[in-house]
Amino acid sequence: MKRRQKSRAWHREHTEDEFVRRARRQGYRSRAVFKLEELDRKDRLLRPGMCVVDLGAAPGAWSQYAGARLQGRGRIIAVDILPMEPLPGVEVIQGDFTEQALLEQLLRRLGGEPVDLVISDMAPNISGIHVADQAKAIYLAELALDFARQTLRPGGGLLLKTFQGEGFPALQAEMRRHFDRLVCRKPRASRPKSREVYLVGKGRVSV
Repeated sequence: MKRRQKSRAWHREHTEDEFVRRARRQGYRSRAVFKLEELDRKDRLLRPGMCVVDLGAAPGAWSQYAGARLQGRGRIIAVDILPMEPLPGVEVIQGDFTEQALLEQLLRRLGGEPVDLVISDMAPNISGIHVADQAKAIYLAELALDFARQTLRPGGGLLLKTFQGEGFPALQAEMRRHFDRLVCRKPRASRPKSREVYLVGKGRVSV
């Protein structure tokens, strides 16, 4: 298929997508909101009063949803390498989460406040080289897990996106060491042809 034909096919699929249409109707910034909505409904992730860190937040749909669930009570810090338009009640930090300087900036912003929930929708820029893309995706998930280990209060939770393939079983095993409960989910809004899945860890334990 030629590039122009591929572009047209993607545009048609995107505009006809039920979740894209729903996101536009409901004023959300992206269709990804319905992944978090389903996971929250199943796993009861968000509630008023929580401190939430949203990694890979742009364009901001997950922070939008979290803000509505927190009902103005709590704190949300959104982090992304891309610029993100402001949202009421959301603190935005722009920078590369793989860099130590950004991590230190985020920790300073928290000021020692324990985190109740880390949500990560981070994904690498896809090169088309499967082995390299998978390794980058697992690395981002490991960074999110490491951050959660540093900042979550006892009993806190972690939701992260990753991809099935090399390194996935080891990531699952590591998460099981740090959480009382771990489930792997594929939300309905996740495109069927995508290998993405979401790991939900609840009940942070000290190891």
